[in-house]
Amino acid sequence: MNAPGPSTRRLYRGGSVYSPADPFATAVLVDGSTIAWVGPDEAAGAWTRGDEEVVELDGALITPAFVDAHVHLAETGLRAAGLDLSGARSARDVLDAVAAGCAGGGGELLTGAGWDETAWDDATLPTRAELDAAAGGAPVHLSRVDGHSALVSSALAAHAALPAPRQAGSARVSGAAHHAAVHARWAALSPGAAERARRAALRAAAAAGIGTVHEMSGPALAPPGDLAALVALAGAGTGAQRADGREALPDVVPYHAQALTDPDAVREVVAAHAAEGVHLAGVGGDLAVDGSLGSRTAALRAPYADAPDTRGTLHLDPGAVRAHLRACTLAGVQAAFHAIGDAALRVLAEALQEVADELGGTTLAARGHRVEHAVAADADVVAVLARLGVGVSTQPAFDARWGGPGGTYERRLGAERAARLHPFAALAAAGVPLALGSDSPVTPLDPWGAVRAAAFPHRPEHAVSVRAAFLAHTRGGHRLAGRGHPGVLRPGAPATYAVWEAGDLLVQAPDRRLSGWSTDARSGTPGLPDLTPGAGAPRCLRTVVDGAVVHDELGG
Repeated sequence: MNAPGPSTRRLYRGGSVYSPADPFATAVLVDGSTIAWVGPDEAAGAWTRGDEEVVELDGALITPAFVDAHVHLAETGLRAAGLDLSGARSARDVLDAVAAGCAGGGGELLTGAGWDETAWDDATLPTRAELDAAAGGAPVHLSRVDGHSALVSSALAAHAALPAPRQAGSARVSGAAHHAAVHARWAALSPGAAERARRAALRAAAAAGIGTVHEMSGPALAPPGDLAALVALAGAGTGAQRADGREALPDVVPYHAQALTDPDAVREVVAAHAAEGVHLAGVGGDLAVDGSLGSRTAALRAPYADAPDTRGTLHLDPGAVRAHLRACTLAGVQAAFHAIGDAALRVLAEALQEVADELGGTTLAARGHRVEHAVAADADVVAVLARLGVGVSTQPAFDARWGGPGGTYERRLGAERAARLHPFAALAAAGVPLALGSDSPVTPLDPWGAVRAAAFPHRPEHAVSVRAAFLAHTRGGHRLAGRGHPGVLRPGAPATYAVWEAGDLLVQAPDRRLSGWSTDARSGTPGLPDLTPGAGAPRCLRTVVDGAVVHDELGG
């Protein structure tokens, strides 16, 4: 295959093109930042001028680039540079990793992430005294896998002015103390390190075939000025590099999590960001109504099975949720909320209905509000979301990692309640707009893995088709952001696409009782890679955003 050249016109041929314009297309012509033509190889001559760069696909697949509808880029890059504790199986493993990481560090900040005590034989966490000893007095911040709690050393706790832990000697922080510890960690991060983290995360997204990410930012989620820095860094422009000569990178759709109470305040926040070059898609995003199941901070209507004295935490009370939703609706701005537990989702659904009753369902639906995660949405919540046009950004990798017999969900909730989580099929059947994301760094930037997890979840009754999951991860992400991007490859559409080494293409049925594939040309349905569990994953060969190559392996 040929490496990208200087031509702004590029003809790909000899492969497969996933396009509604022609389900059996084998070629696509790109003119600058736009798709000019899609069709069969033999018809390409009528659309070419002879000066195009010709790329022989050798059977590769071209699809729209993926949209990851929920990420934390600076955190993703920072975790890649810190300790990877995903393989830890005991408190001793964590302490040994800290000791090794702090050796010769001169007392500098040490970060790490990925520990999950539910995978340990003994779930006892390190004490703060043990963590201090391993760190030699250095400040340490170790995020749990879900990012909703952490282990912190005394040095970091002092810097963050944290109160004494509720459990004497505990190194674990959650809730407000966790937010304060995150702030202290960001304060200790140099501008250069923050810039490297952002760039590393965007490059990783590009290498995964992702052309657009929804950045879920906010005061407790990223260092000061992070959103403006990301937007300035990201975006491809036209050609192999941006107009300013810098590296082309995926697009960033910005969200800012801040609870507000009146429409003027919403407009002021939007205007203040616009003055910095940040055009918010919504006010909210990871505006947390509750926390996570793994940290037992997701708000539940019944107690946790493994902690009968707790039902989690409502970070926003019903009045605050209703006020923010009403203010955003009146300001004409999308509101977005993080809600995982059934109690948090019930609070949100009741607020949606109350605001709709006051302002009108059509007015509320026109704003395209969204919910992040919606893990424990029941039938009543699904019905409200569908009726009021509220979209869901869901993370199927959560089910792949924490669902199933003996998994974190079952330990936290018991088998009966765990079996009802992640109702992908119910949401889709009700007509709720869906988009898929990773919540990176909570789970990896792996779009085909997310499609596979939605099509083959632990509970078959929650499955959607591979095609439905794929469209949710491409078109659905653009729809939820309200940016008007079609998310498809057709003439006139933006040239935002990915090239894949993918093997045989199939049309996989969502019902396990039916054939899992089809070769009937009369169906007119373009094929996608085989995502049956155990099948190999497609490899990204090139990612292009608005005509600019942001990742390339075609020349290798």
